Amino acid sequence: MFDKIKDIIEEQLDIVGQGKITTNSSLADDLKADSLDAAQIIMAIEEEFDIEIPDDTALAFESIQDILSYVETNA
Repeated sequence: MFDKIKDIIEEQLDIVGQGKITTNSSLADDLKADSLDAAQIIMAIEEEFDIEIPDDTALAFESIQDILSYVETNA
């Protein structure tokens, strides 16, 4: 599941194959994603895993692990 989430993030941020993403990565701090990037990533993850992530939950995500944990629990 991590690999699929990583692929989505790499595609959305146009950093495919750069090896920058780990479970500890922060979208904002490490990957320099702005709020629009983050919204697009969340929408793509929702579509891929057929889930809905509430806005307040998405805003609380601090690391890729937070996203991964949510998807694993709710997909």
